[in-house]
Amino acid sequence: MTDESELVEQDGVGIDDALQRLWTPHRLAYIKGENKPEDDQPQGCPFCRLVEQDDADALIIARGVQVYAVLNLYPYNPGHLMVVPYRHVADYTELTEAETLELAEFTQRAMRVIRSVSGAHGFNIGMNQGVIAGAGIAAHLHQHLVPRWGGDSNFMPVIGHTKVLPELLAETRTLLADAWKSV
Repeated sequence: MTDESELVEQDGVGIDDALQRLWTPHRLAYIKGENKPEDDQPQGCPFCRLVEQDDADALIIARGVQVYAVLNLYPYNPGHLMVVPYRHVADYTELTEAETLELAEFTQRAMRVIRSVSGAHGFNIGMNQGVIAGAGIAAHLHQHLVPRWGGDSNFMPVIGHTKVLPELLAETRTLLADAWKSV
């Protein structure tokens, strides 16, 4: 382990620690709550704003009539996506029958797509209902689909408090969006 007295400042952008730490600077935006709506109104909701953007820029995998699939900007694993209703609704019990059905169908299809692209061994699927339950954006319901592989939890998340993602989100989005058309 390098002694702190041996660490060298490099151009004011950080400290050279000989790769003894792995950095995940993209997580800081999440920690700070950047782009998180300040109220429950649709105009401040990132899920409502996403659908107005180009699919590749918004990381949208596929669009349905009632819901869409989008990569999580702060993923737990590669391919971590969310199925989101277009309608700004907070509670699962408030979904219409058509929204509930398409959310379920998109979840099934997303599982098939991710398996075909990455060979996922399993999935964590769920939604946090309300702030108290851990919902980061409680005002707009969204279901998480996190692919899992045998041995995907190791010392990195346990000791290093970070997750290593082997590809860029744009690359993951392209793989899943292309596979969505054929699965």
